[in-house]
Amino acid sequence: MSAALALPYVWAESETVETETSGDGIAFYRKRTEELLQRYIAVSLQTGRLPAALSNCVVRGKASHYRMHSFEDAIIFLLDIEKCLKQLDRFEQEMIARIALQEYTQEEAARLLKLGVKTVRRRYPEILDRLSRIFLEFELLERS
Repeated sequence: MSAALALPYVWAESETVETETSGDGIAFYRKRTEELLQRYIAVSLQTGRLPAALSNCVVRGKASHYRMHSFEDAIIFLLDIEKCLKQLDRFEQEMIARIALQEYTQEEAARLLKLGVKTVRRRYPEILDRLSRIFLEFELLERS
C-alpha cells in the first residue's frame, strides 16, 4: 500500500531526470528559478502589491522572514521579475502562476487549467527552463 502512494512521485521524478539530461544544462537553474519566484511573491505581498502574474487569481497567504534592504530595492526587484514574466506567453504565465507562485501541485494545476497531467509534467520544466534563460539574460540569476 505504501508503494502505491509513492508511485506518482517516482513517476514525476523519472520524467524530471529525463528532461534534465537532454538539455543544455539549463535544468540546473530550475530550483533557483522557483526560489526566485517564491521570493518575488513574498516581496510583492510585503510591499502591498499583488503580483502582476496573479492579477485575476487568489493568493495563498504565507509569512516570510526575508528582510528587504530598502523599499526601493524591493520595487526594482519586483519590476525586473515582472518584466521577465511578461516575456512568457499567457499559457506559460498561467502555468507559472499556478505551480510556482500559488504552490498548487502539478495534478491540481492540470485540473485547474483543464489539461492532462502528462502535459503539465512535460511543459512545466520546459517553461521553467525558458524563464531561467530569461533570468540569466537579465542577470537575475548568476551563471555557475
